[in-house]
Amino acid sequence: MSYYSPSIEKLIESFEKLPSIGNKTAVRLAFYILNASKGETEEFIKSIQDAKKNLKFCSKCYNISDTNPCEICSNTKRDQTKICVVEDVKDVVAIEKIHEYKGLYHVLHGSISPMDGIGPDDIRIKELLARLIGEKVKEVILATNPKVEGEATAMYISKLVKPMGIKVTRLAHGIPIGGDLEYTDEFTLGKALEGRTEL
Repeated sequence: MSYYSPSIEKLIESFEKLPSIGNKTAVRLAFYILNASKGETEEFIKSIQDAKKNLKFCSKCYNISDTNPCEICSNTKRDQTKICVVEDVKDVVAIEKIHEYKGLYHVLHGSISPMDGIGPDDIRIKELLARLIGEKVKEVILATNPKVEGEATAMYISKLVKPMGIKVTRLAHGIPIGGDLEYTDEFTLGKALEGRTEL
């Protein structure tokens, strides 16, 4: 039995469809919108509509952008010889925030996951390989997530790219700065040992 009117219930259900939003948060968001001024509500609706209308996939790297090609691919000052391969658009943002990487990106929009029915043809691997043939790329940096699916995706791409004579690197995995060895899981500790560097 619902304690809310059908319109409020529908609004709550809409918020619950968003990732990581439970019922309590959905209720808070719904009432925030209901209590907002008409102008604030219209601005919120317009921002969603504008994003849906104006954003598109970059035809080179498949990042989401207002322009095609995106600002990163259009920037001639970026290192055109490096492509960092990531699973998701949010990963591009995470790497850009550190202001260290100056190359290009390629967004796969997922990772290989046979359990979920996602194979190599379901993500943007073919498009990556086409770029490597057409551009002067010297290094592919695999920055997929350090989970089983991300590791499988990195290994698959590596096997396809290495025969092309292009250097393939993987982001280092290991113990976070400020972490304690005794609290580090075996997988992370193993990766840290495997990726150790000379001082």
